[in-house]
Amino acid sequence: MPVHEHITDALKAPAFIRLSGSVVLARFETMKVYAALGAVRTLLESGRIVPGQTLVDSSSGIYALALAMACHRYGLRCHIVASTTVDATMRAQLEVLGATVDQMPPSQSLRLDQERRVRHVRELLRRRPDCHWMRQYHDGVHYAGYREFAALAGAALPAGALTVVGSVGTGSSTGGLTQALRATGRPVRLVGVQPFGSVTFGSEGFSDPDAIIAGIGSSIPFGNVRHELYDTLHWLDFRHAMAGAVQLLREHAVFAGLSTGAAHLVARWEAERASAGTTHLVLGADTGHRYTERVFARHTEAQDPRGLRPRRIEDLAELAPPWSVMEWAGRAAPPGARATVPLGSAR
Repeated sequence: MPVHEHITDALKAPAFIRLSGSVVLARFETMKVYAALGAVRTLLESGRIVPGQTLVDSSSGIYALALAMACHRYGLRCHIVASTTVDATMRAQLEVLGATVDQMPPSQSLRLDQERRVRHVRELLRRRPDCHWMRQYHDGVHYAGYREFAALAGAALPAGALTVVGSVGTGSSTGGLTQALRATGRPVRLVGVQPFGSVTFGSEGFSDPDAIIAGIGSSIPFGNVRHELYDTLHWLDFRHAMAGAVQLLREHAVFAGLSTGAAHLVARWEAERASAGTTHLVLGADTGHRYTERVFARHTEAQDPRGLRPRRIEDLAELAPPWSVMEWAGRAAPPGARATVPLGSAR
């Protein structure tokens, strides 16, 4: 075992855990360490940022901590515009790490929360032009770090066909991993997971208020989501994600977040229908600590996953809760998900 020079080196290494014969979980404490470290290192090497500069971004929590740790490692300052969902534990960690935290007021609307954060970042940049906006939602530099994860996964998993199952979120983790794995010549199918109410894959016409804490979708377009990379899409409501998360803890002793629970439920269903020899890799982005009260304290309410099945659809017009699945087959972004912010712009 190596002696690490910084905590981020330890955190970025996933634990690969077999959940069934063909389903393997890549379990992280915080997967976005890859996104933040890879982005910051690339920006420093290219001269787009310099040591001592202040990096700014909006976050619902996981990326904020990863960025604060990357700044700690590379001698940079950090300023986080935090979602209403960032709890006291997360905020305390950010502040002790030296980050400045501006937290948005409580909101029951994911769209309002995200729009407030973006407006606040823009106002901050107007007053502090020396800051660099990381733009985790739009800057493709966040794909860079996942090449290292792809190398680890490729070495750990059996050769042959692979299906990656993960929440879409900003698009960087699923997209970056899959691009890097496909570049090696390996056949990789990408299955994305979305909540109802997310604009990213066309479910914005539905409302699922509890999904505000899931961190797997968005109410605003994200430029980092490369829709053409996805083969299959699943949309799940909060209660289905909860069922997957509780089952993961109950059956496998893995304490993970809602996005991992949703991906676990989807991978289980996909694996039952897959060709022999196909490995399914579930992305476990974070631990379950943020969801203790909203999910795990209510474990007796969780549905039995064995009785849950998705509705197959062929067009977004057929989309309906609580669980739908569609062969996306590399389609372009739906109209509402097309980002207007240039991917390569600095701000």
